[in-house]
Amino acid sequence: MNDHLRAALTRARLTTTDIAARLAVDPKTVDRWLHGRTPYQRHRWALADLLDLDEADLWPDLAPGDHPASPELQAVYPHRWMVPRTVWRRHFERATQQIDILTYSGLFLAEDTGLLHLLATQARAGVHIRILLGDPDSPAVAARGEEEGIGPDVMAARVHNAITLYRPLTAVDGIDLRLHRTILYNSLYRADDRLLINPHIHGTPAAKAPVIHLHTTGDDGATNTYLDSYNRIWATATPCS
Repeated sequence: MNDHLRAALTRARLTTTDIAARLAVDPKTVDRWLHGRTPYQRHRWALADLLDLDEADLWPDLAPGDHPASPELQAVYPHRWMVPRTVWRRHFERATQQIDILTYSGLFLAEDTGLLHLLATQARAGVHIRILLGDPDSPAVAARGEEEGIGPDVMAARVHNAITLYRPLTAVDGIDLRLHRTILYNSLYRADDRLLINPHIHGTPAAKAPVIHLHTTGDDGATNTYLDSYNRIWATATPCS
């Protein structure tokens, strides 16, 4: 019996059916977890994210090698497509002050109407939101299209689509959209002191690249290094009219 997981679900007022729906698994699978079976790693990470806890809080008996080596490191997903939609939603829902997005297109988020609605709702609640997309006419966007094997025209078209989908958010006070011409080595998705990082790997589409989840523990951590990079790019970007 996993009393740690059971207590966490009780505190969060979530049922096995709720967890099953959010993680896209069978309710019987969640029951097995509650009765002591250890979930696959990706499900442990998703549960910890959903409950706003560390993995070790739910499975304290895991081998030391199964725990993050750094206190900042919360999870590493092998591929972006493996990050449950509930993790993205919960990530942005946690923010109370700042949400930052840095990517070339971020089309997978822009096409999620529910997530766009969430961003608008967060802005109306006082969360400042900055969105940085690639300038579709920039050499950096063209180069990324070549690297991913889809070609510069397709990549530029994806960015244009994303701009069209994100632009209505700028009508909401507190949401700013800018275009950058920077070569990106990572896409960044910030919610206050938490960061989801999607590294750019040559020849690999972003959806197949890993996602790293960091939670800052101080001023000298890796999270702040990435956030400093974001601010430098924001300062040189052009407002999207």
